[in-house]
Amino acid sequence: MKPDHASPDHLRDFTTDARVLLVAAIAVVVATAGLFAGIALLKLIRLATNIAYFGQFTLADLKLEDTPLGYASVIVPVVGALIIGLMARFGSEKIRGHGIPEAIEAILLGRSRLDAKVAILKPLSSAISIGSGGPFGAEGPIIMTGGAIGSLIAQMLPVTDNERKT
Repeated sequence: MKPDHASPDHLRDFTTDARVLLVAAIAVVVATAGLFAGIALLKLIRLATNIAYFGQFTLADLKLEDTPLGYASVIVPVVGALIIGLMARFGSEKIRGHGIPEAIEAILLGRSRLDAKVAILKPLSSAISIGSGGPFGAEGPIIMTGGAIGSLIAQMLPVTDNERKT
């Protein structure tokens, strides 16, 4: 006769390894760092916009309709794209793309390891692209930046590849 696992007399073992606490603590640190990186990226986008369209190194909320460039402002996205192309050519190819597919690829194929260069160049190139009028949003780069920060933190700690993925 099979034991009835659904009966209240049968207790299951729901204990877990103590490493779960370590991974949870790391997750809190990574999430906090990702939050601040996302806020910094949004400020960097605003700074890039103000530099590109107003020539001002400020985080003030300037309106694009007030740009002194007038019709010449159509050149700004082209200049931004050229800067990003140079960054991709001489910096890292991994800054290309939207961010989310690249983060998933790094998790599935790259043992959850992202290069430190990508952690710096991706947010910078995204800020230049979005700030100069590129047709992108900040969500993908924020995810990629958070993933890069998590990868860098996990690479410094004694965790396995599977723990790094979480």
